[in-house]
Parts: sequence; structure tokens; C-alpha cells
Amino acid sequence: MRRIASGILAVVALFVLLVAATLIARSRTVRVEAVDPAPSKADLEIKEVQLNEEESGGVRWRLRAQQASVFEAEGRTSLRQIAVDVNEPHRSWTIVGEEGDLFQQTKDVELRRNVVVTSSDGLRLETSVLYWGGEQKRIWTDAPITLSREGSIVQGTGLDVRMGSETTRVSGRVHARFDNGRPR
Repeated sequence: MRRIASGILAVVALFVLLVAATLIARSRTVRVEAVDPAPSKADLEIKEVQLNEEESGGVRWRLRAQQASVFEAEGRTSLRQIAVDVNEPHRSWTIVGEEGDLFQQTKDVELRRNVVVTSSDGLRLETSVLYWGGEQKRIWTDAPITLSREGSIVQGTGLDVRMGSETTRVSGRVHARFDNGRPR
């Protein structure tokens, strides 16, 4: 009788060890599921986009994007790898960003990820998000910014530029260093 009980105990112990080993092995392995890219719900997909427009006062701009996805119901065009050239009578600007949205009715623009603005007179702005309000002619962000020009640097946690009144405000905790160009 003792032999039967020892045999049953050995079989049960072996079964418990196998179940435990299986559970441990499955919990440590990573499940990999093939995921197809989500189908775009865009009404229209366009590659190598270029938009040109001329506004009053001699200001011209050209928007280029590697890809555009048009969402008619939302009135929005999603853009990838964006570059905008703005030409004013006395200076020009280049604005680049990795992604963004163009709102068709208002022509407002939101640029995101590694946004850099450079001007022909040496000014450079770096931020992660930048907005353009077409009706107000306003550029702004609530993200940290760095403005630089000829060795001078201004950093803050937001920016508000009003084109009509030609005013610029850097907000938040502002840190500025001005270099007059003299060697030290």
C-alpha cells in the first residue's frame, strides 16, 4: 500500500512540476503578433505635396510636405515632413517640422516634433509644437522654446507673436544670454 501511495505522490509531484514549468516558461516569453499598419481613414492620400499662396502686402508662402492625408469630414489635412517658405518684402522664413495639420477652412496650421524656424536675418526658433492662426496672423506655442541669433539665446516656456502689431512675447521662466559679438 505504501508503494502505491508513494507512486501516486510521485506522479502528482511530477504533474505539478510540469504545470509550474509551463506557466513560468509562458510568462517569460514575449508574444509577438503580426500587426498590419492601420488602414488610413483619410479621404485622399497624396505624396510630395506643394501649396503656394500669395497674400496682401507682398507676402508669399509655399508649403511642401512629403505626404498629406485629407480628412474632408474634419476639414483637416494631416501632413508629414513639412517645410514652409515665407517670403516677405524684406526678409524670408523657413519653417520645418516632422508632422502637422492644416485646417482647410481657417488655414490655421499646427506643426509638431522638431519644429525649427529660421529667418534670412539669422534668427532661429526651436520648439516641439508651433501654431499659426491665419485670421489673427498669430504664431504661438505653450511648449518650451529657444530663440537664438548671433550667439544670443533666449529660452522660455511659451511664445506669442502677433504679426499685425509686430509684438513678440516669450512667457514662463525666461532665461536670456546676450552676446555682443566681442571676443572674450
